[in-house]
Amino acid sequence: MRTRDVMTADVVVVRPDTPAREAAHLLAERGYTALPVVDEYGVLVGLVSETELLRNRLPQDPRRLVHGEPAEARVAPADLVGEVMMSPVTVTPNTDLAEVADLMLERGVRSVPVVYEGHLAGIVTRRDLLRSISREDGIIEAEIRHRLAVIGSAHRWTVSVQDGKVSIVDKLDDATDRHVADVLARAVAGVTDVRIVQYADN
Repeated sequence: MRTRDVMTADVVVVRPDTPAREAAHLLAERGYTALPVVDEYGVLVGLVSETELLRNRLPQDPRRLVHGEPAEARVAPADLVGEVMMSPVTVTPNTDLAEVADLMLERGVRSVPVVYEGHLAGIVTRRDLLRSISREDGIIEAEIRHRLAVIGSAHRWTVSVQDGKVSIVDKLDDATDRHVADVLARAVAGVTDVRIVQYADN
């Protein structure tokens, strides 16, 4: 599967001159973990996450002084998104999802902007990846059968899915079609493995 198969294309974005408090409100209200930052032309220029928006923003409770706890010097929080945004790790719509998952785990990020020719095309999150691998077997099977209809009748292929593992039996002897069937099946969200065999009439 590719990033384009699971990414969200309708992305909520902010600008560098967006107030940091407004961006924080968007994250809290929408349940997001990060927001892409774009310029007036839609070009991705940064990413602002919960981490950047929380830093130095919560004041210390003055009651700690009553208990003799020392006050710590605090840095004034930034006012604008452009002052706290980070340079994002990006992928393209054609990036393999396995690479996206590895990238997220290696970098410790929960979402990655998707960029096409410099412009923001979407965003993919860990939740998107989890959703893709947790689809019900029946839904996966139905989608594979639909895709296989382009290279033969519904009666040609026998499809079964167990825990995301796909087994396909081809009633005809055509290695090229079986290769195409393998590619089509692996592109279905939720598929973890594909095995295709030729039907043997004993």
